[in-house]
Amino acid sequence: MTGYQGPQRVLSGIQPSGGMHLGNYLGAIRKFVELQHKYDCFYCVVDMHAITVWQDPAKLREQTFHIAASYLAAGVDPKIAAIFHQSAVRAHAELAWIFNCVARLGWLDRMTQFKDKAGKDKQRASVGLYTYPVLQAADILVYKATHVPVGEDQKQHLELSRDIAGKFNHDFKADDFFPLPEPLIKGPGARIMSLRDGSSKMSKSDGSENACIFLKDDADTMTRKIKKAKTDPEPLPSEPKGLEGRPEAENLVGIYGALSGKSDAEVLAEYGGQGFGVFKPALAELVVEKIAPIGAELNRLEADPAYLKSVLDAGAERASVIADKVVREVKEIVGFVV
Repeated sequence: MTGYQGPQRVLSGIQPSGGMHLGNYLGAIRKFVELQHKYDCFYCVVDMHAITVWQDPAKLREQTFHIAASYLAAGVDPKIAAIFHQSAVRAHAELAWIFNCVARLGWLDRMTQFKDKAGKDKQRASVGLYTYPVLQAADILVYKATHVPVGEDQKQHLELSRDIAGKFNHDFKADDFFPLPEPLIKGPGARIMSLRDGSSKMSKSDGSENACIFLKDDADTMTRKIKKAKTDPEPLPSEPKGLEGRPEAENLVGIYGALSGKSDAEVLAEYGGQGFGVFKPALAELVVEKIAPIGAELNRLEADPAYLKSVLDAGAERASVIADKVVREVKEIVGFVV
């Protein structure tokens, strides 16, 4: 971000492709709530990214409202941060095309997520899935976002955004037109793992219904899932070093810490030496205390799609004011007749 003098902005988004879960909340949405008081924030529902793989149209609309409602239920204030769906701001797509002409094939060939998502037969993958990171760069830079809250699995894509910004600035002699966005990764709960496999990230697509706690789960369901969570036979250690090689134990301690605001060391100072028969009920109680109210508000909001549509429309209008201006400036820089 050397030399960039513009406002400090944050951009982030979540795909509308499934129910929001505890990992989404602790790893992303809760941070959105905190960041809105520190930066000029833009939080989108990335529906254009979602269609890089097949989506049922009716389900896509429903999920778009679900993500927006999740932001609101968790505490994102639409009067402070812009909440909108990506496809409503056409500047994202316009800038993505220009960036497609700035980015290089070699850069995209190195993107590991495409290899993971495309599987063994990449010839059958959509072009959109391949160029997904370029659209992601446009999402960020169309607002000249200086900071992006990302998980470890998205760091490579953010690096690509920095590369594209730097090359654009250099090629068009537009010094510091785009900032080089910085990652915001720090903080507890950055990576919540599956309740059935401590080596895999918590995911809505996990085959086991007990692997993932959804924000809309009722109290009994949350409690059952915590009590069924995979563990090992050893008691909890007295210090964090003792969690090494025990991914399931480390995950549960991390969830407790993230929800309670305590470090792993503080959690283990309280529960070290005790078995999971003591720790799991305490964790379940904490999860219900913190998440059930969000789920109740989420249900209330989803029952009012007209309100959610008004929030998304207002957010898109607000986002477009900035994004359209940036795209106009980019068109002038690259030599388009504006």
